Amino acid sequence: MTLQLAIVLPTLNERGNLRPLVDRLDAAMGEIGWEAIIVDDNSADGTADEARAISLEDPRVRVIQRIGRRGLASAAIEGMCATAAPVVAVMDADHQHDPALLPQMLDAVQSGEYELAYASRFAEGASTEAWGRPDRVKASGFANSLARRVTGVELSDPMSGYFMLRADILRADAHRLSGVGFKILLDILATVDRPLRVKEFPLHFAARAEGESKLDRTVVFEFLVGLYDKWLGRIIPTRFALFGTIGAAGVVVHMAVLASFLGLFGRPFLFGGWITAFDIGQTVAATVAMTFNFVLNNALTYADKRLSGFSELARGWAKFALTCSVGLLANVGVAGLLLRFGFHPYPAAIIGIAVGSVWNFALSSRFVWGRY
Repeated sequence: MTLQLAIVLPTLNERGNLRPLVDRLDAAMGEIGWEAIIVDDNSADGTADEARAISLEDPRVRVIQRIGRRGLASAAIEGMCATAAPVVAVMDADHQHDPALLPQMLDAVQSGEYELAYASRFAEGASTEAWGRPDRVKASGFANSLARRVTGVELSDPMSGYFMLRADILRADAHRLSGVGFKILLDILATVDRPLRVKEFPLHFAARAEGESKLDRTVVFEFLVGLYDKWLGRIIPTRFALFGTIGAAGVVVHMAVLASFLGLFGRPFLFGGWITAFDIGQTVAATVAMTFNFVLNNALTYADKRLSGFSELARGWAKFALTCSVGLLANVGVAGLLLRFGFHPYPAAIIGIAVGSVWNFALSSRFVWGRY
């Protein structure tokens, strides 16, 4: 049977959903030649092992187990580039997307009249009642509205995660896709040089069958990051912009701690005139801000390489502190020197922060989160 369609299933802790989904795919596809490519972000529940076990029984199922990198969008891109099928589809593995739509979507793409087909939660005839999450429905509607304004993509649901397109279109622009966040369809539509001919299908969006949603507390942040990446990412690299934004928040923390310290211990000189209260306060403030920055960068800037577990976080913090130590010394030294030359304490502190920031980004990217 000729391979016509590859169905890419990005997964994270979806072990219990795989076998029922493969059965649903088999029933929906009939005589169509298809394969399922499960792209797993090294799930703790053994999703990749379960996929390999299914593959031994059904060679149409393949698995890519990713080590040291995460993200739904980047997983979808890897899966779509790993097939010889002329048409590729992306859908969730949690049974919220109905496989019965796949043959209709494939007919639309193969007809030549359309280059991309997608399932919309907000098209006429669609439904989200079975989802049972009116809060998510409202949030998705807002995100869609914002996405249309920023990217100019005029679809009822550009945030959909269920779509299909010709593989050659995907591969032609794969190197230009950001792979950031959760919404690969929006990334594709905003990246291609010309408007694609799109066919919309109404989707009855279901509740998850098992497990927990991959859309954790950082999903809104990652959505905004994705929009930034398409808008300004080629001017200022996205990860550097995130690091700098968190660093700016760290400045607020730094100044608050410094102000509190000077308010409590504001005597001009300590220890024979060599070490000032400002020196000590600057050191304490820099250490607190460094910890603050580590926590947020781990959760957001390096979400695809996020450290987890007490021992891993402790080692990561120690590496972060070590790589930032020279920057910390430069921070404190420059600020203290400027203070002695008559600068006001707060501008001196800000200049000290700026001096250490480039060092902090370069080395932490390589030695803290650049393990692979």
